[in-house]
Amino acid sequence: MTDHYASLGVPRTATAAEIKQAFRKLASQHHPDKGGDTAKFQSIQAAYDTLGDVAKRAEYDNPRPQFSGFPGGAQFNMNDIFGQMFGGQSPFGPQRRQQSHTRMTLWIRLSDVAQGGTRPVAIGTPQGQSTIEVEIPLGINDGDNVQYQGLAPGGGDLVIQFRVHPDNTWQRNGLDLVTDVTADIWSMILGSDITVHTLTGSQLTTAMPAQTQPRTLIRLRGHGLRDRSGNTGDLMIRVMPTIPATIRPELLEAIEKYRE
Repeated sequence: MTDHYASLGVPRTATAAEIKQAFRKLASQHHPDKGGDTAKFQSIQAAYDTLGDVAKRAEYDNPRPQFSGFPGGAQFNMNDIFGQMFGGQSPFGPQRRQQSHTRMTLWIRLSDVAQGGTRPVAIGTPQGQSTIEVEIPLGINDGDNVQYQGLAPGGGDLVIQFRVHPDNTWQRNGLDLVTDVTADIWSMILGSDITVHTLTGSQLTTAMPAQTQPRTLIRLRGHGLRDRSGNTGDLMIRVMPTIPATIRPELLEAIEKYRE
């Protein structure tokens, strides 16, 4: 069994916060987008998927014993046994074989949530590894599970849990998006246009009114995330002031007189 604690470099006594901190550090170091090794990143991701979940961690730390049934690990099919006793017929009637689901975790970026599209995923099969394309639902939430019928080996269903990487530029609140945009104090005092680059690559420009206060939110309705039902959130620009590195002496003198 894979040692998930070793994958994250933490002891078995590690707290949830320590596990999360170790995952973030290692994921940043080994992420494929930053030139990291894909297999290493997947092992780190698998370790956190287990240890970062209270129930999964408890099951991992205390695995249930596997009962083989008889000495030597022999396996028996009860339908075969009863079939021999009842002339080839099971007393329970025909048994339908259940197809098991294949479960996996897929990490995506917030831009993938905004744009949707498809992503190739690798699935292990008896013949080796197979790559299939899965659709990323628009507006998917971090932690949501999506079931894809018939995509797993043997015709079973593929269940994917989507995880969304934290974004350094954007904050998400449902379908709404918030981003910080800097503006010099003169533009905030006098008013000006302000521009933001969206997650989908487009550019939006809107008016910033005169006497805008620091951390004011300017709302652009209908420019947030969109989900599969057609619902759309808003994009909000949080204005952050910047102070010029140099200010002319006469201007400083005028400001000082105004303050008095």
